[in-house]
Amino acid sequence: QVQLVESGGGLVQPGGSLRLSCAASGFTFSIYAMSWYRQAPGKERELVATITSTHSTNYADSVKGRFTISRDNSKNTVSLQMNSLKPEDTAVYYCNARLTTVTGPRQYWGQGTQVTVSS
Repeated sequence: QVQLVESGGGLVQPGGSLRLSCAASGFTFSIYAMSWYRQAPGKERELVATITSTHSTNYADSVKGRFTISRDNSKNTVSLQMNSLKPEDTAVYYCNARLTTVTGPRQYWGQGTQVTVSS
């Protein structure tokens, strides 16, 4: 059974930091690209950061220089270190696993964790 379980969300003041973690199980974690998405109220879900199976990373322009994505294949975890948080970072953050196959993409989602940036 595939599971992606996020943790680490919460309430933080502007300028603060949070570290999100996602624990994966039920699939071959190391070969999947792992991403963090977020969805704010009334907005579409957007891609925040991706780390590939070869550890290449990409970030949304809005978080470059503030967020860092990393993975630990020995523990089947992916993390998102978020620094210098802004109120506009407030959203539900989702962990995503994606693998491109000859028959099409295969992907899984976590249940999400709430991040609220407010004074």
